[in-house]
Amino acid sequence: MSQDSKKGLSRRKFVVLTGGALVASGILAACGDATPTTAPATTAASSATTAAATTAAASATTAAASATTAAATTAAAGATTAAASATTAAAGAAGVLPADAAPADQQVYVNHFDSTADATCLDFYESVYKRGGFADMQSDSLVRLDKNFKTQPGAALKWAVDSSGLVWTFNLDPNLMWSDDTPVTADDYVATFQYGADPKHAWDFTWYFGGVIKNWNEAVAGKVPLDQLGVKAVDAHTLQFTTESPAPYLPPMLLYSTPLQKKALTATGSGLYNADPKTTVSSGPFILKEWTKGNRIVLEANPKYKGTNKPLFQKLVAIAAAPSSDFASYQANEIDFVGGAVLSPADNALIAQDPTLKNQVHPQPGDFRTDYLFFDTKKPPFDNLKVRQAFSHVVDRDAIIKSIITPSQGIPAYSFLMPGFPASNSKALAPIQNYDVAAAKSLLSEAGYPDGKGFPKLTLWLRNEAPVRVALAQAIAASIKQNLGIDVDVSNKESKTFTDAMNAKPTQIQFGMVNYGMDFLDPYNMLSVWLSGGRHNWNNTTYDDAVKKAASFTGDPAQRVQMFQDAEKILVSDVGGIFIYHRYVSDLYKPYMKGSELEPDQNGVAALHWPGYAGFSQSVSSVYMSKDASSAGRKLPK
Repeated sequence: MSQDSKKGLSRRKFVVLTGGALVASGILAACGDATPTTAPATTAASSATTAAATTAAASATTAAASATTAAATTAAAGATTAAASATTAAAGAAGVLPADAAPADQQVYVNHFDSTADATCLDFYESVYKRGGFADMQSDSLVRLDKNFKTQPGAALKWAVDSSGLVWTFNLDPNLMWSDDTPVTADDYVATFQYGADPKHAWDFTWYFGGVIKNWNEAVAGKVPLDQLGVKAVDAHTLQFTTESPAPYLPPMLLYSTPLQKKALTATGSGLYNADPKTTVSSGPFILKEWTKGNRIVLEANPKYKGTNKPLFQKLVAIAAAPSSDFASYQANEIDFVGGAVLSPADNALIAQDPTLKNQVHPQPGDFRTDYLFFDTKKPPFDNLKVRQAFSHVVDRDAIIKSIITPSQGIPAYSFLMPGFPASNSKALAPIQNYDVAAAKSLLSEAGYPDGKGFPKLTLWLRNEAPVRVALAQAIAASIKQNLGIDVDVSNKESKTFTDAMNAKPTQIQFGMVNYGMDFLDPYNMLSVWLSGGRHNWNNTTYDDAVKKAASFTGDPAQRVQMFQDAEKILVSDVGGIFIYHRYVSDLYKPYMKGSELEPDQNGVAALHWPGYAGFSQSVSSVYMSKDASSAGRKLPK
């Protein structure tokens, strides 16, 4: 997610909130595919994600899923009502503790949330940026993610898109009930989306569905009534979305679709009813029991929950604290999890020297964030491709990871899409921007600057970066000087100064370093960053056409993946940016935390994956405290 523009700043903050300390899910990150079909959703292939989640690196779907048409993948992505493929373990799916679990009174998950944040609610559609600890647990989103980042059924048991590629039908689980004993219906979802688009509400996440759901922008602007929004109830358990154009990525976008109750929303006029234990109404795995402002939030397993993400934890406790205190509290057995993003270099050094703590570190890709260099390509010297190519060949990524970043914090990047992300093609693209000083010298000479003669002095802008990335930038600047004879100063700017300068048209940054992570799991979400007129002023119409065509492609998902890979090759070859490293988030959690969602994924990563312990993922029905928790010296709050 970006920090550029007001929207971009929101996107950056959003990934912290959805995966980090504020919602106590423990992941700092971040942010599908399907095809037109009038056929009902298929079954076995449902574990396949939409084409967006059919990652090249992991061949994310099963052979059957990748062989199906995108239509089958779409339907399949949420299709099967076989909850066994959508949940992690049979015991977890049933909400029954495994044989090695600690007693029920030990099934308490304790975490911190940021005491400095202005937390006022627990619901996504009330406010994304003001949610408190363990938010979005009081209703089910239409879809969920598993540890392989595949889109799985949530409140929707299946879905399909019509032959136009515009109309999506989601069939809701008829068993879902609110805690006041009223059924969950499609009207709850319609009311929630209308609330999100209501200009009177002024939701802080309206940008997310802009240009995707029909009439969304018009409703937000007050130009059309809310009932003209492309979200409607066909019947009590059938929800329909209409998009502005074919959007095969809609299912993964709908990870963020946890509904408020229409009855309570209508009666109170806002979703704040759900932030008070006296008025809260839940249809999700947990229900709010306590919120002491500035102190703690407590949720308990909802005894009336009828969905397919039944929790094994019986209580969630989020304690307000400064992030800087997380590691000390973890060491004192007061909390069970620390997100890697809040760990300081001193913390990481201590962990590396402690065999016990070292074994509790779990690196994972977070929101698939990539750090990279970018240029003002409209003016000399970076309007010359050979210059950009020369710079791309003097970044020694392996040395940077070994000496500055460390392998637990990142891996070398030679392209934008991180391994494991949909359509990633890292290995194939690696030779294009490899470390090759001889090639760099030759290219710079061909560009008219032999040994850097006549090349202007540069300033490499950073956006309020941490010391480790300042050191990274300084290492790159030193390499440019040593190998190309070009002087480069490094300037770590205040965030707003950097962002305003980057977004200025024309840009005011000649040479900069920045990062970006996903909003949702589709290549279009990431690759659209480089479209003409967007975040950077690198323009390539062939790339633009390729990305846009792939984004709306409703054919074979494997072909869609290839289309995105072809587009990314244009980006890497034309050196729109120089890709340095893909970030890893190295979280800490206690060894007594168990569950199939914590076991190695298809890429061998054993961690609590983004979006962390959250109703958006299958971690809720998988993760539990083992018997070892009973004798671990835990200091459970009263």
